[in-house]
Amino acid sequence: MTAVKLTNIRKSYGATEVMHGVDLEIEEGEFVVFVGPSGCGKSTLLRMIAGLESITDGEMEIDGTRVNEVPPSKRGIAMVFQSYALYPHMSVYNNMAFGLKIAKKSKAEVDQRVREAASILQLEPYLNRLPRALSGGQRQRVAIGRAICRDPKVFLFDEPLSNLDAALRVATRIEIAKLKESLPSSTMVYVTHDQVEAMTLADRIVVLSNGRIEQVGAPIDLYKRPANLFVAQFIGSPAMNVMPATVVKAGKQTTVELVSGGKLTVPISTDADMQGQSVHVGFRPEDMNMATAKTKLIQGEISLVESLGEVTNIYVEINGVEEPVVAKIPETANLKRGEMAMLTVSPEKIHLFDSAGKTLLTD
Repeated sequence: MTAVKLTNIRKSYGATEVMHGVDLEIEEGEFVVFVGPSGCGKSTLLRMIAGLESITDGEMEIDGTRVNEVPPSKRGIAMVFQSYALYPHMSVYNNMAFGLKIAKKSKAEVDQRVREAASILQLEPYLNRLPRALSGGQRQRVAIGRAICRDPKVFLFDEPLSNLDAALRVATRIEIAKLKESLPSSTMVYVTHDQVEAMTLADRIVVLSNGRIEQVGAPIDLYKRPANLFVAQFIGSPAMNVMPATVVKAGKQTTVELVSGGKLTVPISTDADMQGQSVHVGFRPEDMNMATAKTKLIQGEISLVESLGEVTNIYVEINGVEEPVVAKIPETANLKRGEMAMLTVSPEKIHLFDSAGKTLLTD
């Protein structure tokens, strides 16, 4: 069953349109993550689902019911904000129980729901504490527990971990993953700018850019088969390397010549009329390998070395290419800034995009 359905959703502020006809269906029990650069519309879209932003045009359905004019409190949703939004003078128990008391639930039901949510999130030892006595991660778990108590049709998370330090983000991300496992029928929509959160939590990722959906898919599909250059370079860290090239032979396999001079044949079928056309060749830093003079695809001077322990990122300046090529190589390579590096990549790891940035898929 479809939990949330967006049909041609548009949002304008005066004459400025910021959401441009978004279509999306989220199934019951899915964990869907919205990602994209700052200002792409991901939080606006989430707030429109919540009812905190009005809809300029289009249809919004939750659990099969049109909700365009339905107030937030009647939509059957619960939202978790990055700022926790806890009442500082109330105990953890009363923060979690507050919404239920406002809804005039019985004392027994309130107690049962609060204690069940506290058990799921391992908050039982903290029920009598005030928020100021908790860590940031514990406060966010209280905010999540408050949402669980409402037993919503849809959970909405607006960058809930962005205020936490790195260690707490990891710990709280684990808690959210456990929460999804413990509530398998609950639908969750999550906004983040953190790719690790998106890749590890999502059933599907929605990549947004300038108020439009660029691609929707499982995390591994977006990583391996990006629909266009934007998705290819947004998903993955460090970002995919992209170099201009020209098709020198089209057919069942395609031979391209890089702007730097190297040639390679990739298992991607192209039409005959593409011969001589400009394309973009993409390859991920983790797919690159050190090469010899005979096997090299590209070579250049190392401008930066990032030693990360097990691996090293090297940034290589290539003639004719504006951005340095990034390669993720073993730490044992022991390369230094100013040295020359020769690199190669397997043809089956290559991504090819036409001049408009649309992917040309591997057969």
